[in-house]
Amino acid sequence: MDKTVVELFAGVGGFRVGLNDVTLNKNGEITENNRYTFVWANQWEPSSKIQHAFDCYIKRFGESESHVNEDISKINKHDIPNHTLLVGGFPCQDYSVARSLSKEKGIEGKKGVLWWEIYKTLEAKKPPFVLLENVDRLLKSPSKQRGRDFGIMLRTLNDLGYGVEWRVINAAEYGFAQRRRRVFIFAFKNNTEYFKSVYRLEANVFLTDRSMFAKSLPVVSIGKTETLDISKNKFSDLVKVSDDLAFKFDNSGFAINHTIITAKATPAVEAPITLGEIIETTKVDDHFYLSDEKLAKFKNLRDSKKIERTNKETGISYFYSEGSMSPHDLLTLPARTMLTSEGSVNRSTHIIKDPHNHHKMRLITPEEAERLNGFPTGWTNTGMPEKRRYFMMGNALVCDVVNRLSKQLDIIFENEK
Repeated sequence: MDKTVVELFAGVGGFRVGLNDVTLNKNGEITENNRYTFVWANQWEPSSKIQHAFDCYIKRFGESESHVNEDISKINKHDIPNHTLLVGGFPCQDYSVARSLSKEKGIEGKKGVLWWEIYKTLEAKKPPFVLLENVDRLLKSPSKQRGRDFGIMLRTLNDLGYGVEWRVINAAEYGFAQRRRRVFIFAFKNNTEYFKSVYRLEANVFLTDRSMFAKSLPVVSIGKTETLDISKNKFSDLVKVSDDLAFKFDNSGFAINHTIITAKATPAVEAPITLGEIIETTKVDDHFYLSDEKLAKFKNLRDSKKIERTNKETGISYFYSEGSMSPHDLLTLPARTMLTSEGSVNRSTHIIKDPHNHHKMRLITPEEAERLNGFPTGWTNTGMPEKRRYFMMGNALVCDVVNRLSKQLDIIFENEK
């Protein structure tokens, strides 16, 4: 089977960097091994006049009719090229559904629009394999009905004829430089050889030894399994799933033929790359070093606090509390999770003592942020403002994780007819 890829919500190209071992030289020229042929990519940021992520994508991978900067909801999904693997890191939203005003149209998503664009693409193009990434809170959303949103996703994928497996992966637990937890979702059509090889396996065998995730990122054990029936016998349609489903999804599991099985997986932890190993080896530009004024602001943000607040809707007072943080990030540990606010005066921003400049306190640089996500150094140095470079890395996935998964995906594709 050929390995043709469509990349939705492409950002600055993290899936492509990971799948194709992309490197970047000092002249800004990339080397791409093309194990996977990217036939179409879409990136659109509705809130931005300047499309910095898309501009970065085409700067690195070239301008092409197949690199599309349009609202995905306005694209006819049948016009997307045929492909064997759909990938995408889509935002976590509300995936609730309701009956349409016209009953002839069945049910529709009320929010979480971008998930339904993935659904429509799968419905139209029917690729045999799908690899998606999202924040791990997806498994617990919404807060008032835990697990509903992920349950809707699994039901829709099963309805389309896909088996699904998932794992919450902390990149640092598998040897990488950032404690970034993300849920990865792998879906496979029920006519694939892969589906046929796994759908009858016992849960513990599948989750510990035979799943794509277990073979890529080993676990030492799984805990007690929990099972949920999401068939039409239990939930007559998606509206019933949306209204009634509440379930505790653990960090690993699968949904095949409308049966969900989930369990807590314990990773086979590997020694991580430390923050000290990815920072620059010489003094950086002066503007990254913190003034006394900024250090005072960061100290206040990182100190413990207990602040009385009032709920605007109810008028009820409550206390907002935060524990204290270290005044700086240790170079002997992997980095914390980067957020889109990285580099700003924010509690979550990384601060280090620079060993190459008298241990002065400073921010990490955009290049260091890129390395924390496994991007080539300078990947986002394409003319976008420095603030946006940090934002892109706060939004991105860890390319190294995708690269690890790609090795097992290669085997899966080789075994297909």
